[in-house]
Amino acid sequence: MRYITLLLAAVCVSAAAFSQTTLTLEQSQTLALKNNKAYKNTALEIEAAREMQQNAYTNYFPKVSANVFGMQAIDPLVKFKMDGGNLPVYDGNPANLASATQFAYFPGMDLRMMQRTAAGVLNIAQPLYTGGRLTTGNQLATLNVDVKEKQQQLSQNEVLLKVEQQYWQLISLQEKQKTLEKYEVLLNDVRRQVDDAHKAGLIIKNDVLKVQIKQSEFAANKNKLQNGKKLATMQFCQTIGIVYDSTLALQETPDISRNPMAYYVNHGGALTNRTEYKLLEKSVEAAQLQTKMKKGEYMPTAALGLAGYHLNFLESGTKNFTNGLAYVSVSVPISDWWGGSHSIKESKIKEQITANSFEDTKGLLTLQMEKAWTDLNEAWKQIAIIKQTAIQAEENLKVSQSGYASGLVTLSDLLEAQALVTETANKLTEAQTQYKLAVTTYLQVTGRK
Repeated sequence: MRYITLLLAAVCVSAAAFSQTTLTLEQSQTLALKNNKAYKNTALEIEAAREMQQNAYTNYFPKVSANVFGMQAIDPLVKFKMDGGNLPVYDGNPANLASATQFAYFPGMDLRMMQRTAAGVLNIAQPLYTGGRLTTGNQLATLNVDVKEKQQQLSQNEVLLKVEQQYWQLISLQEKQKTLEKYEVLLNDVRRQVDDAHKAGLIIKNDVLKVQIKQSEFAANKNKLQNGKKLATMQFCQTIGIVYDSTLALQETPDISRNPMAYYVNHGGALTNRTEYKLLEKSVEAAQLQTKMKKGEYMPTAALGLAGYHLNFLESGTKNFTNGLAYVSVSVPISDWWGGSHSIKESKIKEQITANSFEDTKGLLTLQMEKAWTDLNEAWKQIAIIKQTAIQAEENLKVSQSGYASGLVTLSDLLEAQALVTETANKLTEAQTQYKLAVTTYLQVTGRK
């Protein structure tokens, strides 16, 4: 019967383990990038920027336009009336004009035109010179694509860092849960010893109450940890874009085998590899191109064109007209230079502001790398300190257990020793997690992740 019970228990445990959802850090990050809406939007922004780039390129080609015009006037736009009568016949001699003897009868004329008219115009214009605005516009469009791609990289870095932070937080809670389970075993063992001793009349009721108080504190801490783990799991599932799964378990443990020097890199060289630095460079370049574009607005423009038109008066007896022409158009802004000179100066000032911001932010990025390096070293030292404390706490517990069994150590000291082991184990878990996060942050701020 005992064998059957153990077998059923093993089957239940196996079934529970089989149904449990497990995720690695890499799988979690892949899910986050796949499901994160903000990251998806950056891909759409890149696509839109490329369409804008293609649109800017079409400005190099001729512009073709067709216009059709039709009108119906209340009265004809052209009216002309001439009375009739006898007109002298001119024989070519001016002397005979006043005394002409022959006449031709002119019946008069009433001319009414353009009451109904339709016209069609086809125009083709090729820009020859636009003050450099076509070239600058295309450079800005290409720059915009580069900026959107780098912004996507920044968005990706933010998503991956957020996932990793939450991942290791959950790992930390999982490890703390295991530590609590070990502490619970120790506490239950002490409770059994105390109960037996109390029944035998070896100790007073007060010692039993002390253990019961510790068990109550343990139950409260355990419940608090479980609630915190549930909330952290819900947040993590939301971040990676999956439905909340209470059985979710994370597989990895923090890698603390390598010391900080294994990750160090020269910060001066790493600065130029950072996406933020490259974006700042692009902002300076964009400001320079905006100044060039502003200058181009006040430069002469020239275009070569072909135009053809067809005119139909929509009246019987009238003749339609079709014609074409080639032309050169030159436009020179004159009075615009008065206000334009101030606009160009404004653009140059903005260009200088961008350059100053670039220099200031370079210093902040360098400071960020230095801080990340300091945090990494502090996290590494913290692990060493807590490891030593954990060893001492374990030794203290062994001595306390032995002393309690011999009657040399009080129950309060034993309970305190057990609590200290749990506390230092939890602190070690936190320190290892913080070191792993410090490594990730340092790699990211030095442009390697």
